[in-house]
Amino acid sequence: MSADPRAVLTRPAPPPDRTVAYGTHPDQLVDLRRPAGDGPARPLVAVLHGGFWRAEYDRAHTGPLAAALAGLGWPVAQLEYRRTGQPGGGWPGTLTDVLAGVAALPGLAADALPGRVAAGPPLLLGHSAGGQLALYVAAHAPATVAGVLALAPVADLAEAYRRDLDSGAVAALLGGGPTDHPDRYAAADPRALVPIRTRTVIVHGLRDQQVPVALSRSFVTAARAAGSDVSLRELPECEHFGLIDPDSAAWPQVRAALQSLHEDQ
Repeated sequence: MSADPRAVLTRPAPPPDRTVAYGTHPDQLVDLRRPAGDGPARPLVAVLHGGFWRAEYDRAHTGPLAAALAGLGWPVAQLEYRRTGQPGGGWPGTLTDVLAGVAALPGLAADALPGRVAAGPPLLLGHSAGGQLALYVAAHAPATVAGVLALAPVADLAEAYRRDLDSGAVAALLGGGPTDHPDRYAAADPRALVPIRTRTVIVHGLRDQQVPVALSRSFVTAARAAGSDVSLRELPECEHFGLIDPDSAAWPQVRAALQSLHEDQ
């Protein structure tokens, strides 16, 4: 792995096999990757990228992860959405985009990758802010989600606001703090959405400086108390970006978590 963990964000990756639209906005797009080999159809893995919901981070930085998953035999979709700093991004467009995109994925993937995608809803793999979005979709539209693998998710938006993660990222998404918009936090914050009935696995590095593991612990404690089927795997030597880097020491743990989520269906 590179000495700079952030190097994965700009590492080149093979282009997707198809890019299709799920809406009319230029960012309402999905990159689809055909699984390697000739094995049986498998569930689609929908990758929801992070970047604190900000416009400067797009789905391109999950290219190495998506290509690696396709190389392991998974059909993969990299979902794009409107982000803060763009027209229509933030509340509610970022959230409604992801709801609409995930709901459209089974049909889009079946058409673009015939015979390679198992029938049924996708597994959601969300990193950082994408982890929050995956949990949000699972809470509001559980029929569209087969399972959630959340990698260092921003799973407690109120606490992320209090900690001022990424210099006001949550305020930019929701338009202010919990006292300004309690209804928005009630609708968007995974910590407030428990129980989430979708099987969920969270993986979080203890060296994470971008999204402290305390946010995942807070969410899991509340989710379990409410009856959610959720597990937390803490990686002692992992920081924030190793979870999406196929060259990192954490990658085997991510692969294993995805496989276990599939087998538990």
